[in-house]
Amino acid sequence: MNDGILSFSSKDDKNSDKKNEELISPKDHPMDTESEVVSLRPECFDDYVGQADTVETLKIAIQAAKMRGESLDHVLLHGPPGLGKTTISHIIANEMGGGLTITSGPALEKGGDLIGMLTNLGTGDILFIDEIHRLPKTVEEFLYPAMEDYAVDFVFDAGLNARCHRYQLKRFVLVGATTRVGLLSSPLRDRFGIFRNLDFYTDEELVTIVKRSGKLLGVPMDDSGALELAKRSRGTPRIANRLLKRVRDYSMVRSGGEITRSSVEAALALEGIDSKGLTVLDRNYLKTIIEFYRGGPVGIEAVSATLQEETDTLVDVVEPYLLKIGMVMRTSAGRKASAEAYEHLGINYQMELF
Repeated sequence: MNDGILSFSSKDDKNSDKKNEELISPKDHPMDTESEVVSLRPECFDDYVGQADTVETLKIAIQAAKMRGESLDHVLLHGPPGLGKTTISHIIANEMGGGLTITSGPALEKGGDLIGMLTNLGTGDILFIDEIHRLPKTVEEFLYPAMEDYAVDFVFDAGLNARCHRYQLKRFVLVGATTRVGLLSSPLRDRFGIFRNLDFYTDEELVTIVKRSGKLLGVPMDDSGALELAKRSRGTPRIANRLLKRVRDYSMVRSGGEITRSSVEAALALEGIDSKGLTVLDRNYLKTIIEFYRGGPVGIEAVSATLQEETDTLVDVVEPYLLKIGMVMRTSAGRKASAEAYEHLGINYQMELF
C-alpha cells in the first residue's frame, strides 16, 4: 500500500488506459473488423463452441419448426456482451434459410423506423435487435401486435376522424439481445417463446475458439500459447479474438510469427493485461475499494467519482468479469473486495481488515 493513497494517471496514462479498456471491452469496436476479410463467426451450430444448453434448445426448436413448416418462436438472448448473441442470430438465419436484418434499440428512434423494417421482412426472415431493452416505449408498443399477431396498426387522422388500419406482416422471427434483462418490460419479455441466458466461457472452450480463429487467420500457435491467451480473455470470445490479433502482430515482429506462451505474455504485458485478464482500470477499481474504502462496502457512485470514470463503464465493462471470478461482491450496502482481490494485488488481507 502507498499509505492509503491511490495515485491517478497523467493525461498520457489516461489515454493509454482508455485504449486498454477498449481492447478488453466485450462491446463491438472498429478494431474487430478484420482487414483480411476473414469472418471468424461460425456459420452453423455444429461449428459453434460453448453455450451447450442454449445451442441444444435452439437446434431442437429449429428442427421442430421445419418439420411443422412453421416459423421459429421469437428468441430472447441475454447475458454480458461479447458472448455470441449476434453470432447465434446469424446461425438461426442460416439454419432457417431466411434473411437477416440487424439493428439495435437505440437506432430505432421512431415507430416508423421499426415499421419500415417489419414491412420489408419476408416469411421466415430474422429481425435481430441488439440492446432491445433500450427501445423507446413508443417503438416498443408497435412490437406487441407484430410479435403476437404478425400485424402493425396504422392510425390515420385524429380525434373524431381517427381511423385504424391493420397491415398484415409476413411470419418473421424476432431475435432480441440484451445485457440487462431486468430493464425489459413484462409485456415485451412475455412475448418471447424462447428465453436463454448466455454465460462466460471456460478456458477449455476459449482454447478451441482461439485455435479455430488462428487457423482461419493462418497464424501458427502452440497449445501453451492458446491456453495462455484463453486465460487472459475474460471468458469472452470477442475479447479472445481481439487479443489474438494483437498477439499475432507482436509475434510476427518479435518472435518469428508463431504464437507461444512467452509471446502472449510479452504482447499483453505491453497492453497492461495481467495473468487473469485484468487491465489497469480493473486493478485501479479494486485498489480504490481496498485502499480508499478499506475493502468496502462502498457505493458504485463513490468508486466512479474517485476513479473519475463513468459509472456505466464500471458496471458494463469492469464489474461483470470481476464478479464472475469472485474478486468483488455486490451487497445491499455496496461493493466489497474479496480475499482473492487482495491476494491478486499482493495486499495483506488480514492487515487491511484491522
